[in-house]
Amino acid sequence: MNNNETVEKATQYSTGISWLTLFASSGTLVCCALPIILVTLGMGATVAALTSTLPFLIVLSQHKIWVFIFSGLMLAVSAWFIYRPNQSCPVDPTQAKLCARSKKWNKRIYWFSVIIWSIGFFAAFLALPIRKALGI
Repeated sequence: MNNNETVEKATQYSTGISWLTLFASSGTLVCCALPIILVTLGMGATVAALTSTLPFLIVLSQHKIWVFIFSGLMLAVSAWFIYRPNQSCPVDPTQAKLCARSKKWNKRIYWFSVIIWSIGFFAAFLALPIRKALGI
């Protein structure tokens, strides 16, 4: 296997990790943040219909700490793959362009995942204590 093939496989692996991280962080939003936000907005019936249609959401919300730990670890692994030192792209101009584009999209997907995870974390763990502290 030559150097170009090795770099291509590493880029594909990094892209796969980025998509898995996006999926995991979206799970935190769906399991924990979405129901809380809907109930806060007075849409409790929507949450009831959602959980009866998708009963796995109840299991996810019961284990939300593990969901957040897993997705946080996925974010950490993804950050390591994206920002690790000694990364290089192939010398071939077309593959170098593809590699650069892939790195750019990996960073975009990563930061979008971080934003989604942060919103989910805030809604699941911080919103209620802050609301209680403010007396709202």
